[in-house]
Amino acid sequence: MNHIDFFKLQAKNLFRDYKTQKTALDENGDSYSKYVPKFFDIDAIFEDYEIDNEDFSLMNAQHLLAKMLRFNKWSDLINATMPELELAKLKFVNQNKIPLIEWDIQVARVEREHHMVFDPEDELDYFKHCLSHYDESVIFYPTYLLEKNLEEMADNESDEPPIVYDPETIVKITSLPLSGDDRAEFIAVANNVFDYVINRMELLHPEPTRKLWDAEGFLDNLLNEEILPIDREQLWTMFEHFLIGHVADLAAQADEKITRMN
Repeated sequence: MNHIDFFKLQAKNLFRDYKTQKTALDENGDSYSKYVPKFFDIDAIFEDYEIDNEDFSLMNAQHLLAKMLRFNKWSDLINATMPELELAKLKFVNQNKIPLIEWDIQVARVEREHHMVFDPEDELDYFKHCLSHYDESVIFYPTYLLEKNLEEMADNESDEPPIVYDPETIVKITSLPLSGDDRAEFIAVANNVFDYVINRMELLHPEPTRKLWDAEGFLDNLLNEEILPIDREQLWTMFEHFLIGHVADLAAQADEKITRMN
């Protein structure tokens, strides 16, 4: 299956999942849309991209798929160059290993650090490098893809190993405390990942939970001499893994505080 046909199939699967929509009532008697999807986490996608679930067509599904992959519109995706298409497919099928938003943060960080902008071929090589170094012990928050979709994609993947870009050097953190620039950068990344995690979690009191968030405190607790030396990329991938539990703890504190106030 070529790349264009692959993306057409994913848009059709997204639309098929949307058509499983049924109206249900919550415990207060209010109606809401309920889905029985096979391929995509419809609720998460529609919430994150603020989609009108009352007016959604196959054309909308195509446009949404393009936006998920950071294209402005569907025609930009299907008319992309081969490196752009290969990168888009790799990002899509591996988002359980490298979530889409995390890749955006990673690329922005590298471009800012090295005062450069990736061209499609270089970004493709860099993605393959990061994928080849994926740590399977790190558990990421669920992605937009359901298990059935992941399994079908795996069945269609080529047995040929990817071409791996291996840089001459890997930047490591070897001492603490972090320098001013490094500290500011990792605090910014922590804040971005925190926003991503809290937006995906269904919390009773999200705003009070946000007020308890301390990016600098989180970073200081995460870093210690025992984990050094550590690759900068490896530290970056640790953020979401540890933030899920940390946000859950903050949410519990917020719930307890509000219970006492009431």
